[in-house]
Amino acid sequence: MLISLSAQSTADTTAIKQLLEKEAATWRSGDVKAHAACWYVQPYSRILVSTPEGKCYDVPPKSMLQSSESMGQGGHAAMSHVLFSIHGNNAWVSHDETSFAKDGTITLSHEIRILEKIKGQWKLVGQSIHVYRP
Repeated sequence: MLISLSAQSTADTTAIKQLLEKEAATWRSGDVKAHAACWYVQPYSRILVSTPEGKCYDVPPKSMLQSSESMGQGGHAAMSHVLFSIHGNNAWVSHDETSFAKDGTITLSHEIRILEKIKGQWKLVGQSIHVYRP
């Protein structure tokens, strides 16, 4: 669902959704430079990931700017139930994600992304990912 109240919010929701799609694709393709360009690490940035087994990982935000062993594994992701809250240069987006690995494994998650508009461009500054089993 895409909720827009003005031409500006329509432009922002489009730009943010494109950024989230780029971030997902560049992670899976292993394009470190393009993936890092999606992020702007702030002193307050935080990335939390919870697993279906009840574990929680506090991922260092700077790791989004460099290669990782879990990066570049291929596959693709699809977002659904995308909801936006945009206020000036700050936004948060909630969505569900279905990730399809090269080997056919499907991973489901609920995600919250925190963004800021930096020099006119939307950038991720934090996220919370909750992987689950239906």
